[in-house]
Amino acid sequence: MEGGNGEELAVGCVLSLRTTLGDEIEGQIIAYDRPSNILVIQEGSSKAGPRRNIRLLKANYIQDFTYLRKAEDPIDPNKCYIDLAGLQAREEASLRQAEIEAERIGVGVTSEAQSIFDALSKTLPVHWDKTIIVVMNEVRVSSPYLPENVTGGTPAANDRVKKVLDFERKRLQARGPG
Repeated sequence: MEGGNGEELAVGCVLSLRTTLGDEIEGQIIAYDRPSNILVIQEGSSKAGPRRNIRLLKANYIQDFTYLRKAEDPIDPNKCYIDLAGLQAREEASLRQAEIEAERIGVGVTSEAQSIFDALSKTLPVHWDKTIIVVMNEVRVSSPYLPENVTGGTPAANDRVKKVLDFERKRLQARGPG
C-alpha cells in the first residue's frame, strides 16, 4: 500500500482513514498482507489498556486516509498483554468439560446401550460402572438393559427407571435398525 507521497506505509504508522462505506477509523497499522490486500489495524491508542480492537480491512475499501504519525512497534512482545490466568482457567474448564463428556460414553457397550444411557441421563443422574448403568447412585441396570435387569434402590426409583427403559426401548424399536 503506497502512501500519498510515494513512501510505503509501514507497520507502526498511525492513520486516520475513511472507508467507502463511510466508516471513519483511526488506528495503528499492525500488518499488511500484500497478496490478499488486507490491512490489519489496531484501533485506539496504546493508553486504552490491555484490550484493543483489531480490524481487518481490505485496502481497496479505503476511500482516503491521513498519515498522523509514526508510533512505537505495536507488536513489541514486551508490551503485549496476555491474560495467562484467564487462559489457564479456560483451559481447565474445557478439560473438566471434556472429562465429564468422556465419562458419559460407555466403553464396550452397544449403541443401543448408549442410547438408553443418554435417555436416562436426560431426567436422572447416571454414570457408567464398566458396562452397568448406575442411576441415582443406587439403581443398577445391566445388559441387556431390559426392565427385568433393574436392581437395587427403592421400589419407586426402580419403577421410574423401568418406565424410562421401557419407553426408550419402544422408541428404538420404532426407529428400526440402523
